[in-house]
Amino acid sequence: MKQAPRKEKELHRTLGVEEFNLVWSLLGKQRRTRDEDDTMVHAAHASRFHWGIAGGPKEWAIGEWQISHVYAVLGREESASYHANRCLELCNANRLGDFLLAYAYEALARADALAGRRRDLRRHLASAYEAGLKIGEAYDRKRFFSDLKTVARVKPR
Repeated sequence: MKQAPRKEKELHRTLGVEEFNLVWSLLGKQRRTRDEDDTMVHAAHASRFHWGIAGGPKEWAIGEWQISHVYAVLGREESASYHANRCLELCNANRLGDFLLAYAYEALARADALAGRRRDLRRHLASAYEAGLKIGEAYDRKRFFSDLKTVARVKPR
């Protein structure tokens, strides 16, 4: 992809942040309408698109993780799996370890739980746990393990 001019990159960065934050505000709602669910999907993809121009592998991986998470919350295991795998691919290809790698495995485990893939779930939970232990910041590590525990509440569709 051709390098975008600086002003254009700044615009894409701003839009990427806005869409990313919109997704989190919608995820935080106790109840969402169907239109809000659709908006959440579109905003997650839009954020990833904008970061594809304004960011680098770290932002791309985070975007793929967020898309996977949205699809998992909505019970769409195939799309959740696809984007979790993309997140893991980006982490591995770009040596994005610790926090991002742990969350890539968390996303895979969440998608596996949703799809009822028990063997893959156990494998990805173990990988997530192992990667989580390597998270350097205590706050981030604690937050990660708190999030990882929620995978147990995911019911197969």
